[in-house]
Amino acid sequence: MKTTSKEALFETYPIGKAVATLAVPTILSSLVMVLYNLADTYFVGMLNNPVQNAAVALAAPVLLAFNAINNLFGVGSSSMMSRALGSRNQDLAKRSSAFGFYGALISGFIFAILCTIFQKPLLNLLGVTAETAEATKAYMFWTVTCGAAPSILNVVMAYMVRSEGAAFHASVGTMSGCFLNVILDPIFILPFGFNMGAAGAGLATFLSNCAACLYFFVLIFARRKTTNVCVSPKKLTLKKDVVFGVFTVGIPAAIQNLLNVTGATLLNNMTASYGANAIAAMGISQKINMIPMYIASGLSQGIMPFISYNYASKNIKRMRGALTFAAKISLTFLIVVASTFFFASEFYISLFMKNEQIIAYGSRFLRGFSLALPLLSIDFLAVGVFQAVGMGKEALSFALLRKLALEIPALYILNKLFPLYGLPYAQPIAELVLAIAAVVMLIRLFKKIETATPEPEYD
Repeated sequence: MKTTSKEALFETYPIGKAVATLAVPTILSSLVMVLYNLADTYFVGMLNNPVQNAAVALAAPVLLAFNAINNLFGVGSSSMMSRALGSRNQDLAKRSSAFGFYGALISGFIFAILCTIFQKPLLNLLGVTAETAEATKAYMFWTVTCGAAPSILNVVMAYMVRSEGAAFHASVGTMSGCFLNVILDPIFILPFGFNMGAAGAGLATFLSNCAACLYFFVLIFARRKTTNVCVSPKKLTLKKDVVFGVFTVGIPAAIQNLLNVTGATLLNNMTASYGANAIAAMGISQKINMIPMYIASGLSQGIMPFISYNYASKNIKRMRGALTFAAKISLTFLIVVASTFFFASEFYISLFMKNEQIIAYGSRFLRGFSLALPLLSIDFLAVGVFQAVGMGKEALSFALLRKLALEIPALYILNKLFPLYGLPYAQPIAELVLAIAAVVMLIRLFKKIETATPEPEYD
């Protein structure tokens, strides 16, 4: 059988070249996503209004909850698609993508409707006060009520396009929306434009996600004869092999994200009791810390199709080689970045707001968050491997351990011992335990699959 260029990428490219081909566009896309996430904070921060900045920070857990649906249908369907392609089952790949697409679309609309109907209790849950309520509601109208469906669909389609090795196109789609958001933010937010404040940031986000969705629809239509990404209702099925294959990975990934939302909401609630300046500083420090986190996550997501494909085709040597190569790069990078964040924290916070109290709060928060970064490189890659090979239970165990057993209890204890300033140190404590667990579980995984699977000979 003749090897296509897509198959050659997974089967015969040198590991370093294959990882770079898949991961570099994904990492660049993640960097632009960071820019996109920072843009709202940066331009709203230019107003020097802590209430407007706090609104963006307080709404963050709801936007983070989008990732539960992204993971359910994006991670789940893309993992299933890559494994199907590794087994040479293109029909299963197409049916998995159709299920992921329509599942994401319907879920996005339902999410938006529920958040709008139950807005009042939701705002109370987020820690919104009378001071921050109006700005938070205005921001969430555009990002959630209007924007949930396009935001979710944009990410899910990028996952599916990436699953067959088209990382470049997945990244272009994501980045096109991000660049548009950065362009629109100052126009809608600042006084020289529409002067909408946080609401303007939400409107810019909504329009940019719509533009990204449009790119993916055009791409899929243009490549309809060669792509396995399918949005045709004719391919939509609820057959057990498709639903079970997607949900085995997707449900644990979604639960993992919901736990992240729970942790973020709890952190915001604890911080909100110290005032608008504290919550604004916490939001800024978290956004800055997201830069290396998104890069590490981008690398993990980038190699997932490679891991899935070679696991399904039983080439464990290439699978292990890709993981080792990625781990060396990620760990080295995050150690360097964590060091700069720790020793220059005041400088980074001051880039966003000139308020002295916010800089004082934020610099101490950022130092705490930065200690977790090197550990995250190991944890992200481990979870990525578990998701790639269909080990949803193992990925879920990490999420439960991270949030319920470690990080959330640590938030309560540290806030009691070191009010406010102890909160950012809950994450590094949790990630240290997880990194140790990740190494042990990965060693056991490779021993198990190498014993069970005789490796084929590849050139």
